[in-house]
Amino acid sequence: MNVNKEKWIIEADIASMQSAMEAGWLSSEELVKLYLARIERYDGVLRSILEVNPDAIEIAKALDRERIEQGSRGSLHGIPILLKDNIDTHDHMHTSAGSVALANSYAAADSFVASQLRAAGAVLLGKANMTEWANFMSSSMWAGYSSRGGLVLNPYGPGELFIGGSSSGSAAAAAANLGAAAIGTETSGSIISPASQTSLVGIKPTIGLVSRSGIIPITNSQDTAGPMARTVADAAILLGAMTGADEQDDATLSGVKQSYRDYTPFLDADYLQQARIGIPRFYYKDLDEARLAIIEGAIEVLKQAGATIIDPVELPCEQVDWDWHVLRYEFKKYINDYLGKLDESVPIHSLQELIAYNEEHAEIALKYGQDTLISAEETSGTLTEQEYVDSLIRNKELAGKGGIDHALVEHRLDALLILGNEEVDDLAARAGYPVITVPGGFAETGIIAEGGYTTKGPQGITFIGTAFSEPTLIKLAYGFEQATKHRFPPAAFS
Repeated sequence: MNVNKEKWIIEADIASMQSAMEAGWLSSEELVKLYLARIERYDGVLRSILEVNPDAIEIAKALDRERIEQGSRGSLHGIPILLKDNIDTHDHMHTSAGSVALANSYAAADSFVASQLRAAGAVLLGKANMTEWANFMSSSMWAGYSSRGGLVLNPYGPGELFIGGSSSGSAAAAAANLGAAAIGTETSGSIISPASQTSLVGIKPTIGLVSRSGIIPITNSQDTAGPMARTVADAAILLGAMTGADEQDDATLSGVKQSYRDYTPFLDADYLQQARIGIPRFYYKDLDEARLAIIEGAIEVLKQAGATIIDPVELPCEQVDWDWHVLRYEFKKYINDYLGKLDESVPIHSLQELIAYNEEHAEIALKYGQDTLISAEETSGTLTEQEYVDSLIRNKELAGKGGIDHALVEHRLDALLILGNEEVDDLAARAGYPVITVPGGFAETGIIAEGGYTTKGPQGITFIGTAFSEPTLIKLAYGFEQATKHRFPPAAFS
């Protein structure tokens, strides 16, 4: 087959890669080398990848031999995937959450997610840069910045467009075709925001669908890993590979009853003909003209595809003044649990020691300070404070049953539809509910938002549902994607 593989790899999807490897004109080894060449060529600008896996080529060679001798393991056999740098891998790559304090830390075991991906045949290609400590270090830290890797830039406008956080490197790398896809993590918006800003599909799963064991934490109540890919189909393939019951994460023991090992059967574009989608207009109020036009255009596309649009819908929690007590209290407990198990060669084993280390190495570690870490250290770390207990209950009741679920039930909705709204992403995060974003268009103009970022650039159309509604959200996102095909590669990296 006479194909320029360097050109072919740009925007190639997982199914195409598998077909090429099955046909014998491409190998996993070649695939890995193509991506490594692109990383070498382009990532000096983007700073999206902290390190590549030194064993990636050898792993790919082994998987090529296995394909010939035993057959393929499935859709991910030989596919190079990038992991956010807070996801443990027991190999020759570090896991640091972007911090220089953990720059030399090797995980003693794979995270559950990494183990699942390896079992599916994926090649773990490298670790993606991220907002340090998943943006729970400083209230003034820029999204995408880490002391270990510097600032990740958006491939659609390096230095100009907002990248989103904290899975910034995962987003930039996948968007610029530096890997087949990437895994990010989210506590509140950290998959959905950067995916939206880089014309990707991002899925933030229901809490309990994907194990968190072996992932550097913020909070047990909201943390989850999820796929970031260029198509809904690729994201669905990855999600199925990541699910499963893990005895080290109790939430998955009940979640597995509502999970699937394969989400590709839900790639049903015709589902839009029977879908009911709600428009929470309250959360559209801050959209500028260009972004409002994009979401209105999306609503029209959904109508033309046969969906019933309920506009507007109201959420009882729209005026609630939310607090961040759950994150503040849980961080100390769970980060101490993680750090306390690290090898003796690592210089920190508690939040207190991390703060001291940063102060001792302030020139490289404290560009934006560490007020968030200090605030978390002031808690007991026992999760017994009444303020914490009350906040946890309030989040679940007001964001979930009294918020998202209320609107879905009242109007018999499949999902709510938003664009680039951190408030609604945060509601889903507090409730532990799933979110999926899909490329929705490109805003040619924008306004200067909080933090000095412009709102122009890629925009994600985002669907939010109730617990374990991933199959329905995938149907909605796939239908919209197939009707619009808004995704296009960043010109400077094509």
